[in-house]
Amino acid sequence: MSRTLLRCDDGARTFWAVQFGTMLAPLDVPAESTGALLSDDWHAIWDVGQKDATLPLSGVRVLAPVTSGQQFLCQGVNYRSHVEESGLKASDFPFNTLFTKASSCITAADAPVVRPSNVHLLDYEIELGLVLRRDLPAGTRVTPDRLHEWLAGVTIVNDLSARDVQLPQGQFYKGKSFRGFGPVGPGLVLLEAQEWQRWPQLRMRLAVNGQLRQDAYCGEMIHQPASTLTELASLHDVFAGDLVATGTPAGCAARAPGKLAMLAMRHLMSDATKWRLFVKKGRGNPLYLRPGDQIRATIRTDDGAIDLGEQTTAIVTP
Repeated sequence: MSRTLLRCDDGARTFWAVQFGTMLAPLDVPAESTGALLSDDWHAIWDVGQKDATLPLSGVRVLAPVTSGQQFLCQGVNYRSHVEESGLKASDFPFNTLFTKASSCITAADAPVVRPSNVHLLDYEIELGLVLRRDLPAGTRVTPDRLHEWLAGVTIVNDLSARDVQLPQGQFYKGKSFRGFGPVGPGLVLLEAQEWQRWPQLRMRLAVNGQLRQDAYCGEMIHQPASTLTELASLHDVFAGDLVATGTPAGCAARAPGKLAMLAMRHLMSDATKWRLFVKKGRGNPLYLRPGDQIRATIRTDDGAIDLGEQTTAIVTP
């Protein structure tokens, strides 16, 4: 059965714990990073039980379960519904679109996020996060039935994005890496071998101010975990504790204009004019996040057997 790993702060120390309902079983391990914990103390995580849960969850502050020194790897245009709402064709993206976010943007699931003063088109993207259990050697081929050998667990990621930086400047890293633009958690849900076969049944939901914006099953992703891990292993080093955000479905604030408008923009306008109009129109779009907005994000199976918890993010002024 899955179990939820938390990184906590009680005001005196930061420590790791396993959650049992409203109680915590602290782990007596020295690991400071997610990678060190999963590499060196995997058995310690599974050795604790309900009887060891002596600390109330209400007495601690829950931090992001992925520490800032880990790689934050991302997939783009990985759901057909999101490709289509972006005015693109899935057939034009037969490849896996990969990019990174700065690990310094990782923040807790309930931490407020500052919208920078120069950002006006702040968007949300709920995503399933995969966390590596061990280092992924070069040339590793991962198959769907062996995910448990390479992945520790899953977590909720909100890939917050400044569209007025990302798109006009063509810079994913810059538009997605402001401090706080990566809420992760609340916990890292560790899955057993048979449970990994249920990842397609995980349902992602994100609401803003109580209005449901995104609602989709993870099984709809185009480039799935096994093939993505295999491709990453062919490109560069990937380590225990690293985070892979697997893309977002439809429902984001950013939407493509109509076909006629896109045709005119493509053939009759310079890039500078096109993006100036994009930003101008976007500033009137009420779906973009503004200070005072409240985001609620969940990922779970419909039967509740695997539940990644809930993110509650408030957007605030600098």
